[in-house]
Amino acid sequence: MAEKAKKGSGVGTWTIARRIVQVIMLVLFAIPLLLTGWGIAGAYIGTGGEYALDYIPADVAFWGSLSSSQILGIDLLDPFATAQVIAAGKTVVGTMVWCLPILIGFALVRGRAYCGWVCPVNLLGEIVDWLRKKLKLEVSEMPIPRIAKPIIALAILLLSAITSIPVFESISPIGAFTRGLLFGSLLGIWTLVAVIVAELFWGHRIWCRSLCPLGGFYQVVGTVGLVRVKIDNDTCIKCNKCKTVCLVDPTVLDAAIAGETDRVDSGDCMVCGKCIDTCPSNALNMGLSLPKKLEL
Repeated sequence: MAEKAKKGSGVGTWTIARRIVQVIMLVLFAIPLLLTGWGIAGAYIGTGGEYALDYIPADVAFWGSLSSSQILGIDLLDPFATAQVIAAGKTVVGTMVWCLPILIGFALVRGRAYCGWVCPVNLLGEIVDWLRKKLKLEVSEMPIPRIAKPIIALAILLLSAITSIPVFESISPIGAFTRGLLFGSLLGIWTLVAVIVAELFWGHRIWCRSLCPLGGFYQVVGTVGLVRVKIDNDTCIKCNKCKTVCLVDPTVLDAAIAGETDRVDSGDCMVCGKCIDTCPSNALNMGLSLPKKLEL
């Protein structure tokens, strides 16, 4: 495993752990449907009868999707979706407080850890990366600056307020992926297809790096995260292999590599660990620290 990392593949302990978490998250959402015989992707596998009517997925201890879930009867809401609902309705409903556990949790860890460790579109994007390499397709590395994400997120909230509709939720490729996998819904599927085509032929990780409003929301939240990629400046050999595998804008590593700081401060960092896995001198590691400055 260490040898692979030295060759710059970015496949190592952190990447494997992240893959396991991503798969567990998808399986976790599917389990209630399978346990109750509802099936997934809209396919019903139950035997019917009273059992199907009396025992539903919501009766299981955990149930829901990435937008809205329930654990032991307690609601957990997506903070960005909740913000859209508040903007669209021009009011705050008491139940919306249940977005706070998710918001506070990711704020303490690292906002974009959601993107790196949970979001299925990020996993899909890495599959597209692999496919593009196999097809030997060349795309632009950063056609749109990453600051576009939080700007788009703000625009989505303003549009939600103007139209009285949670704008992003109806076209979200993230929602399309989970709704399609769990319920067979096609809502938002064309956005997901557009993301795949754009990443395959236009820009490297263009959706996750520059366009996703949810990523922009967590980019802002991530400025106060405690989990950070740290660097031993004396050990770093300035090979820049970490930058070649970075899932966000590789420039988030520039200050650390230049020896100006001992960690990655940018809120855009997904703490995915790929840079750590690919570092040939083991100069990078994951650690806890308070933010020195707030940096998008």
